[in-house]
Amino acid sequence: MKVPTVEKIGKEFFKQVENEPKSVILSLCDQLWQSGYLEESFIACNWSYNIRKQYKPADFQVFERWINKYVNNWASCDTLCNHTVGDFIEKFPEYISKLKEFAHSDNRWVKRAAAVSLIIPARKGKFLPDIFEIADILLLDQDDLVQKGYGWMLKAASQANQQEVFSYVMQHKAVMPRTALRYAIEKMPDEMRKKAMEK
Repeated sequence: MKVPTVEKIGKEFFKQVENEPKSVILSLCDQLWQSGYLEESFIACNWSYNIRKQYKPADFQVFERWINKYVNNWASCDTLCNHTVGDFIEKFPEYISKLKEFAHSDNRWVKRAAAVSLIIPARKGKFLPDIFEIADILLLDQDDLVQKGYGWMLKAASQANQQEVFSYVMQHKAVMPRTALRYAIEKMPDEMRKKAMEK
């Protein structure tokens, strides 16, 4: 099913539950995740993001459980982490320490989550030292989906902190996998990109 169709269905049904307590909505999201259908995971991601004004610190345990238990592809990982988890982290930045723990996981999706949860804050220029710390942890990871994840995080950070991200890439380009490096420099001017790609 196409994403716009899924979003339309999700919006229609959310109208029936939007006045329910947060716990009820999160429980419904849990049931949607359990189905194993990608489309239902997208609706769960959208619904959990729709209630972002109600987030409390304890909600992180719910999101962490979803990542560990249900996320098994890049689409649901990125949809959940870019929006729900990213917004949560902006509200409760002390939980970045949990993302650093994620980066040490053996699970490729948990590792990717560590990076892609910071995409939207990164574009706003937030959390740069933490972004570099997570990139350091993931730097030599052999999994291309993890490499693309932290490369994307660096690319997002470069929109507000281009020079700092360029310096980071130049410092690590000898060991940084080419996949991650290409992602990181994608939005930079030609001259910077050429310099970063030189052997």
